[in-house]
Amino acid sequence: MLDAIQIGHYSDLTNGTGCSVIIPPEGNVASACAFGAAPGTREIALLQPDKKVQEIHALVLTGGSAFGLASAQGVMEELARMGKGFRTAYGVVPIVPAAVVFDKNVGSAQVFPGPDEGREALFSATNDFGKMGNIGAGSGVTAGKWAGLNFAMKSGLGVAQITNGPLEFLAITVVNAVGDVVDNQGRILAGALNSNGRFLAAENPALRWQNPEVGMNQNTVLSAVFTNVKLSKTEAHYLAKRVHLALARRIVPSHTSFDGDVSFVVSVPQTEASIDLAAAILSEAVEQSVTNAVIHCEGMFGLKGFKDLRGHNDR
Repeated sequence: MLDAIQIGHYSDLTNGTGCSVIIPPEGNVASACAFGAAPGTREIALLQPDKKVQEIHALVLTGGSAFGLASAQGVMEELARMGKGFRTAYGVVPIVPAAVVFDKNVGSAQVFPGPDEGREALFSATNDFGKMGNIGAGSGVTAGKWAGLNFAMKSGLGVAQITNGPLEFLAITVVNAVGDVVDNQGRILAGALNSNGRFLAAENPALRWQNPEVGMNQNTVLSAVFTNVKLSKTEAHYLAKRVHLALARRIVPSHTSFDGDVSFVVSVPQTEASIDLAAAILSEAVEQSVTNAVIHCEGMFGLKGFKDLRGHNDR
């Protein structure tokens, strides 16, 4: 199943923005959960369990804030030219949900992905999921902004794949968070740094909740999970909610009033599993993808990345 999924990226590392396009196989079942307080999305209402359409033809994760949603238009137009989409008596209508991150606070605020950049990402799509960090929708994202952008670190896009017997899970997460990213022992991997390059919350975690120095709508974590477990749309929606529980274990704080977090779950139905087993494996994949989103990052735009710390930080 994982080999049948493709991902493509458009990255503008000069201006700090980009987009990523994921193409699942036909016959999938998809749902989404916009849990954040300030999401920027396209076609999310259609993915709710009470709506008729079940299948998506591509998924776009993009920078550029709401302006970046234009990148999905280019993807939609190209898929229509290929004859892929929801069939009507008057032609196909590709279903291309999208969600955005706010990356205008690094690089150039005037540059964002549009239709041409969406097409470029689509045309570059392969089944190579090894590219992570400062790429695609992760090009201009940051983490640990609770103390202000000047104290934040560069984060990015992370991928994790888990196979458990016949069960397959693929998680793709873009981390643009108010909070710090922590490992499974609570040690900080990426977050707010002081002037000496030490993590501000290492000795006093309560600092994170005291008057965050962040702008409303400027933080979002996007996570998309693909699995070969057979799911109804209602079950996919339930698992999309479970994605947010996994995010909360790796991002502290998470789902604040400053975040616009959105999750997607896409089933490419091949094998049976209990919903609880699926939720457990999904959670592990999401958590790993969050970790990978930061540990593959080098510093950019005057902000340090995980690779710049070289293991000499107090966590």
